[in-house]
Amino acid sequence: MVSEQRIFQAYYTKSEPIVSYMIDLLDLNGTETVFEPCAGDGVFIDPILDKYQDIKIDAFELNENACDTLKSKYQDLENISIKQTDTLTDLELEFLCSMGGKYDAVIANPPYGAWRNTIDRATLKKRFNGFYAKESYSLFLYRSIESLNEGGKLVFIIPDTYLNLNMHKGIRKYILSTTRIKEIALFPSSYFPGVNFGYANLSIISLEKSSDYKSNLDNTFKIIKDYKTVEELGSNKLKHLTKLNIQQKNVLNNDGYIFLANANPNVSACIKQAKTNIGDICDCVTGFYSGNDKDRLKVLSKKIRNSKRYDEVEKEKITYDCSSRPLDGIENGKIYVPIVKGGNVRYYKADNWFMEWSSDLVRFYKKDKKARYQNPSFYFRKGIAIPMVSSSSITGAIIENRLFDQSIVGIFPKKEDLIYYLLAFFNSPTCNKLIRTINPSTNNSSNYIKVIPFLQPNNKQKKVITESIKLIIEQVKISGDYDINLEAENNKMIAVLYGF
Repeated sequence: MVSEQRIFQAYYTKSEPIVSYMIDLLDLNGTETVFEPCAGDGVFIDPILDKYQDIKIDAFELNENACDTLKSKYQDLENISIKQTDTLTDLELEFLCSMGGKYDAVIANPPYGAWRNTIDRATLKKRFNGFYAKESYSLFLYRSIESLNEGGKLVFIIPDTYLNLNMHKGIRKYILSTTRIKEIALFPSSYFPGVNFGYANLSIISLEKSSDYKSNLDNTFKIIKDYKTVEELGSNKLKHLTKLNIQQKNVLNNDGYIFLANANPNVSACIKQAKTNIGDICDCVTGFYSGNDKDRLKVLSKKIRNSKRYDEVEKEKITYDCSSRPLDGIENGKIYVPIVKGGNVRYYKADNWFMEWSSDLVRFYKKDKKARYQNPSFYFRKGIAIPMVSSSSITGAIIENRLFDQSIVGIFPKKEDLIYYLLAFFNSPTCNKLIRTINPSTNNSSNYIKVIPFLQPNNKQKKVITESIKLIIEQVKISGDYDINLEAENNKMIAVLYGF
């Protein structure tokens, strides 16, 4: 049974500085009609009423128990309307939106990742065509903007993932086209007391609905970050804060409409001005999944990290030489092939993991609904393995004569002579600055890697770095370590090439 908290994701805004800051951003005068699309326990309603006791507020709440509490709380106030409904599917609200909106102001802390069954998700995907239906907050944001009158104001507290993640491309384009953004404040989710959201960072976005497309594009807004405490929200004159002035048309011109909230102008300029990206010179693909790794994936030794739930491989059944690229499996008794898994290891990963790869089983993989026999033309080829989830820095390791699993993005240069240079690049601070500007999270999916700018090294740079990386790989194979001075020289050359 799905818990009530998972269904509603009802994390109420219990931080007084956050609430005060958000209400100040609305800049109310008391004559407005205000909409609260997910009212919770009335955390925004109460302070608004403290300032303007006659202001009209419409509040929606899906949770029946929370709604009953609200109705009881405000039963004597005719200017407060409480409705138990789903904001995303309410037909009356949808009609008002289709007529150009009703409200002068919207304020909310919408649900983050609220659970929906399969039918509900399919309905939302159809209803909100072009928007990511699995993450509820972006749909609340879209519907709430729709509900505003021309010139109406909105203030939301939401995860910052809408600024960069590819899945939120649709909502970014909508915001940039139909509103004038006033301010976006970025801060850690730890400022939200007592709750673990599963998001590292939150944002408060303030905007105004506008049908003047040209004016929207010409609008300049602020991104403010590097707050030291939650009490600093709204104190925008503090010297230690990073304040970026950004024009909306510049964001709209970015690939995927991403917000480049990086203070280093050289990094942002490189991303914007790049004529060639990694996706132009490399195939970037996801790897293999057996459908049942517990039974089919084996480990060389129980001493290997994260090997507790896996059996040790029968060493006499390992095929190390996969240069023949056995895409249809192996007929003889040596039925285990090396596979590269996730984990942040630079340059070279030892053969510690092995996948069962008999001909019969490979035929099964190709048909099984749980297995992912995907992108097989890249199996056992020479390339670079980048973990989809990294820690503070992106890392890459060589793939050769091995499988790679679905936790890996396999990078396969169209010109193989670039492979060692690119291996150095993917392990460099320069690459990390670029990917963390494109996508500040630690999710290195192929869509983000593809848009990393590629600058062609000259022949001397490529030769020096290639020889250095070959030496590093040999050192790692022999001792498990490498000369950090070689890496430092590579990083220096790449930094000079990119200009940061």
